[in-house]
Amino acid sequence: MKQVMVFVEQIDGRIADVSIELICEARRLAHQLGAVVSAVAVGSKLMEVLPSLGNYGCKTVYYVEDERLSHFTSHPYAKSVAGVIRKHEPAIVLFGATIIGRDMAPRIASALKCGLTADCTELAIGEYKSLKKTYPNAFLQIRPAFGGNIMATIVSPESVPSMATVRPGVMKLDPADPTLEAEVVVEESGLSRDDFMTEVIEVVRREKSINLGAAHIIVAAGAGAATPASLALVRKLAQTIGGAVAVSRPLVDAGLFSHDHQVGQTGTTVHPNLYIACGISGQIQHRAGMADSKRIVAINSDPDAPIFRVAHYGIVGDLNEIIPKMIDAYKGKT
Repeated sequence: MKQVMVFVEQIDGRIADVSIELICEARRLAHQLGAVVSAVAVGSKLMEVLPSLGNYGCKTVYYVEDERLSHFTSHPYAKSVAGVIRKHEPAIVLFGATIIGRDMAPRIASALKCGLTADCTELAIGEYKSLKKTYPNAFLQIRPAFGGNIMATIVSPESVPSMATVRPGVMKLDPADPTLEAEVVVEESGLSRDDFMTEVIEVVRREKSINLGAAHIIVAAGAGAATPASLALVRKLAQTIGGAVAVSRPLVDAGLFSHDHQVGQTGTTVHPNLYIACGISGQIQHRAGMADSKRIVAINSDPDAPIFRVAHYGIVGDLNEIIPKMIDAYKGKT
């Protein structure tokens, strides 16, 4: 039976959120293809956590267990996953567009001589016509192109498998069903000593300064709010309403905030209940990371700013005058 396979990324036995998101998306793709969802995991001491992937629709996890794979290293991981793909021949393989996924996926695609689309923001199954040939169930891989100015649909209908890396946070996470568990099938790594060209001596991790993906309310600052006074108002508004502070790329490039605070195509994709954009023009690169917010309020002095195209409520004016009024209005209601 056809399989839609997901690479399961994990650190110290904790499965990455993006891998669970991709299993949920794989289930939707598999339903259209009449296929099943499977996963491939690499590491050691994961037998207790992998069955829980069945909660989200994964039927089988192919687990390459090897103590030498406790920590990620490019070549051994890529070779192990490529071996599982060769053996089980899935139709589609999905990776998170993370540091690890972006490292592994091209190596695997090169080894398997198959198609790979990077940094997708949407996936679908649909009809594709090429010359006189029609592919009724082609894998459509959709991603921003030309600096984010267009959305491109990429198809590799004769590639087996077709592979894609997908941005974290863009796929819908389904509720877990704790009554379901995945079957774990242990696979031999087949790795020799020569495959380990590097050795991990020490692992140093830095926790994110902020988790925007989990925030229900976000107050975001753009280039129009880059002065110290404006940023102080943005922070005050976020503190008042219990929100997290985010920024667009120019403020990160200027060194005012760390990358953890960035929303957009090259930052974090968010889906908060409320997103307040302060002084953000709203170019497509930024909108790609926040357009699916449940409620968007935009404050900008330019009435033609692109952010107003996705905003549910738009306020044209000076944010240094508007934000204090918003704070006072909120305090007056509480």
